[in-house]
Amino acid sequence: MTGRLAFVESPVQLLNVLEWAHARGRGPAPAAAPAPTPAPAPDPGTPGDLRIVVLSPTDPMSRGQLRRMAQLARDEGFEVHWQEARAGRGALVRTLRELGGPLRAAERVIVGDPFSRYVQLLLTLFGPRHVTVVDDGTATMEFAAQLAGGERLVRWHRKGDLGPRELLLAPVTSLARRRLAPGPGRTVEIFTSLPVQAPPGTEVTENAYAWTRERFGPPSLTGGSDLVGTSLVETGVVDADHYLRVVGELARAHGATRYFAHRRETPEKLHRIAVEAGLQVVRPELPLELIARRGPIGATVVSFPSTVVHTLPLALAGTGVKVAVCEIAPEWLRATASPRAQGFLAGVAGTASGADRLTPRNASAVDRLEFG
Repeated sequence: MTGRLAFVESPVQLLNVLEWAHARGRGPAPAAAPAPTPAPAPDPGTPGDLRIVVLSPTDPMSRGQLRRMAQLARDEGFEVHWQEARAGRGALVRTLRELGGPLRAAERVIVGDPFSRYVQLLLTLFGPRHVTVVDDGTATMEFAAQLAGGERLVRWHRKGDLGPRELLLAPVTSLARRRLAPGPGRTVEIFTSLPVQAPPGTEVTENAYAWTRERFGPPSLTGGSDLVGTSLVETGVVDADHYLRVVGELARAHGATRYFAHRRETPEKLHRIAVEAGLQVVRPELPLELIARRGPIGATVVSFPSTVVHTLPLALAGTGVKVAVCEIAPEWLRATASPRAQGFLAGVAGTASGADRLTPRNASAVDRLEFG
């Protein structure tokens, strides 16, 4: 088996695959020094062997960002295959048939979302010798914790009860979890910008966003502030009215004029943000790390707990931009939110060492915020 195969389903996943390849270098692999003990199974090839398969999503904003990221990857010299994996009836069977050969031939498989049902199904078809997981948001933290604890893979914002669909797919998820765990003849690497503890037998490699810094910027600064949106309302975690109220308060407190929308935010919610908070809503054409690095960007960037409070300080290192994270008060959560949501979001904010923390001064008053 030779070569490396990456499956990506979001723009951020594709960006982090490019970061992984950059971290590995583009030239021939250097000769290994003699080892005093038997070495693990080698990972042959160079990043030039990498083939990237885009398992295309259906929502227009994600597709547009992925098209642009795919072109950046091609400009770097990588082969990118666009797979309409969700294009109606028969798409799944067609995808499995077309990817069967590359799957069997791949020595290393790179995935961006170990919780993806599509990726889990692909992983049940073969047993790669080497697996790399790159970031697709804060889910990497939950994946590492669940892998270390021997737990089943479930997204942090989902409730624990298994519905009919989850019960049907339980065997797939169980097998995929074993394929994503280290074992005899298989290594697992987590390539991340997030603070995770390496599960037993895995390797954690830092993603410092070196490719992003080398290719883009430094940006010009507007002198004002920008807000970064999240999909916490869309995933059923945070109440919409609380969220909109806090966005307005943050905009007034920090003199923000722009709101960078998350690709999953609904048009209705963004319309309310524009009207009620008076913000210019920006739908980025690329992941925010690239948009911010290219600029112009505010001298202060304020976000709710999300991956960007970890990644933006790395991407914007040396530019003078200050990143702040607004913590989520318990009163903002919906009754339908997972019991794990508050603790998980607090962990995302609390471990963002490169960001200042904005905390509610009074948990019952969402409009009173201060730097912590």
